[in-house]
Amino acid sequence: MERNKKIQLGLLALVGGLLIANLLGGGIANWFSRSEGDMLRASAAASGLSGSTQSPAKTGMPEGSGNIPGTNVNATNAPSGPSTTIRYDSDRYEFGVVDEGDVVKHVFKFTNTGKEPLVISNAKGSCGCTVPTWPHEPVPPGGTGEIKVEFNTKGKPGNQSKRVTVTANTVPTDTYIEVTGEVRGKPVN
Repeated sequence: MERNKKIQLGLLALVGGLLIANLLGGGIANWFSRSEGDMLRASAAASGLSGSTQSPAKTGMPEGSGNIPGTNVNATNAPSGPSTTIRYDSDRYEFGVVDEGDVVKHVFKFTNTGKEPLVISNAKGSCGCTVPTWPHEPVPPGGTGEIKVEFNTKGKPGNQSKRVTVTANTVPTDTYIEVTGEVRGKPVN
């Protein structure tokens, strides 16, 4: 029985060490490849002792690695390569008053106003009730395209403002379109 406890404690210590290495430096590979100074700065930043607002370059941590405070490991990567610009015919659609349960649909038209092909890498609604559909092929300079947005009003009574973040090879990388209006709730029986 004593041997089993030692094995369990050893495994627990190993798992704890791996978790700490991951939290402080984006994984074991980065942990062992760092200098002692980098590890001390990472440890201090993680414990909140000094400058947890330091940039990853100052702490020796690679950008977006591990569970580093101030980074979002779930963020969509910005498109690389030449950038361009986008102009929406209108970046806001006011749908007025609709009944709860209706699905509001709108098409946002845009133009690539830059000198490089426009590539939209992602379009994401502010909640699961707002679903965008966007062109996945490049839009040439001067070309136009459409982003279709559907907002399902089920369970959403009251004033609504739903934003879609469009990520593309534009300056700035993220642009926004929005549907707004009022959802009239179902009568209570």
